[in-house]
Amino acid sequence: MSDGVVLTVLLPVRNETMNLRIMLRILRAVLTIPHEIIVIFDSETDSSIAVVEEVRATYPQARPLLNKIGRGVAGAISTGVNAAQGERILIFAADEVGPVLAIDDMMTLMDEGAEFVSVTRYAHGGRRLGGSIIGQILSRTANGLLGVISGMGLSDATTGIKLFRRTDFNRLTQGTSAIGWSIAFEMAINAQLLGLKLGEVPTISIDRLFGGKSSFQLVPWVIGYLGYFATAMRKLPRAGKPSVTVRIPPGM
Repeated sequence: MSDGVVLTVLLPVRNETMNLRIMLRILRAVLTIPHEIIVIFDSETDSSIAVVEEVRATYPQARPLLNKIGRGVAGAISTGVNAAQGERILIFAADEVGPVLAIDDMMTLMDEGAEFVSVTRYAHGGRRLGGSIIGQILSRTANGLLGVISGMGLSDATTGIKLFRRTDFNRLTQGTSAIGWSIAFEMAINAQLLGLKLGEVPTISIDRLFGGKSSFQLVPWVIGYLGYFATAMRKLPRAGKPSVTVRIPPGM
């Protein structure tokens, strides 16, 4: 891998096959800057490994990596950040095809001074399609309340798709304490508390467009998110609502 890597994309996975294969093809077609794709898994028997090995001959930027920090998304992301060569880190879900089109705009916002960038499904023309109806309701309600009551600057703090600088990671998260994708929620809260310049790009998100089993578990995930939600409600009002730079893609 070249030392000139600018962007590291982290894909935490669990037995992804079709979604991961398609995602890697799309990323290869869309990303024109020097980059690497790190696919992180919890078990050496994960079916995702074969998918990555399959494409490595023609797409050497992609590589598999075993999570040795702690099972789940948070441990996978920490493992990926530790191995990353890029100055900028993008955490992404292997089943989220739509937001791939937002990557260029996310990078542009960071070029223009943003320090923590998120996509949004809930503002400026963004949409969320498919997936759990209960999950959608909880997500929309939580983000709405955060904006109105706590002063959260991002309209979609809970989405897992976030772009940040590798050197900021330790300040943004405690790592393995998060449940599921709630680590991205924790990072959004801490980014605002730290006074980082925030940016967001609207996207159309289609949950698991190509099928497969979601890792969403209602009770554990609600419990995990509630802790960060309470932290945001308690601490963010004192920080004040920040300005957020928004970049709207053409035609949206």
